[in-house]
Amino acid sequence: MKNVLFVCSQNRLRSPTAEAVFSNRGDLEVASAGTNNDAENPLSGELVKWAHVIVVMEKQHRAKVQKRFRASLHGKRLICLDIPDNYDFMDPALVKLLQTRLARYLPSG
Repeated sequence: MKNVLFVCSQNRLRSPTAEAVFSNRGDLEVASAGTNNDAENPLSGELVKWAHVIVVMEKQHRAKVQKRFRASLHGKRLICLDIPDNYDFMDPALVKLLQTRLARYLPSG
């Protein structure tokens, strides 16, 4: 079982969509969080420690994760999808983009 954490800014649109899309996978445990202090579920050290793979939506999220949690990142995979904040929750275009960009990192099987 692999623990995958999806991260965006507010944890309202992109990362919760990713969590929903990948939550039905039997080989993954998924969660989502936001880098902003006022996020629905703010990113915490506990979540970073829990995750085997951290998937961020933008380079700015990667920089924040690396800066705030550097000591907890050893041995973890940090993936940036470069998905801008242009989508609504469960937007079909966002779902397709997430599935396409994550296929090489989270192969089903």
